[in-house]
Amino acid sequence: MIDAGLIRHGEQHGELSTWFGGVLSAGFDATVNERANLMTRPRGRSRYVLALLRELTTLRARPYRIVADGEQIATDAMLVSVANNRSLGGGMRIVPHAELDDGPFDHFIVTAMSRPCFLRLFPKVFRGEHTGLPEVSFRGLSTVRIEAGGVIAYADGERIGPLPVEISVVPGALRVLA
Repeated sequence: MIDAGLIRHGEQHGELSTWFGGVLSAGFDATVNERANLMTRPRGRSRYVLALLRELTTLRARPYRIVADGEQIATDAMLVSVANNRSLGGGMRIVPHAELDDGPFDHFIVTAMSRPCFLRLFPKVFRGEHTGLPEVSFRGLSTVRIEAGGVIAYADGERIGPLPVEISVVPGALRVLA
């Protein structure tokens, strides 16, 4: 039995609910995913690489308003994720200590930093070596609301839509045979 997340979203068009099992992202990685999905060429993996390079040119922190288990947090961040799983997007180990069946999800935030600093951080994420950096924070949670203007959320690689989103952990929601 593993945990799952229930996302409530789409406030402007009537509320929707979507389940996810891995990671919800709202920030740089979701922006790259959005751009890659809108591109028709090239095909394959190079589309994502080109989208990444394009988004790096406009990379900046955005103001987020977050309510995590009732605590209000205001932060300028490059990336905000809610993770049940350790990795996303081709092996980026964003939360190396995450467990699929431990109850709380892990809230992962990368706060404002320069573009060169972000480029130095990025390869460390694939090895899970970013966890001690001052711009990176983790927090266990069971409910969270994430708001930011102009930010799209993706969960498990699928487009959820523009923020705000509300996420609740549902412990033991999914039985997996492995």
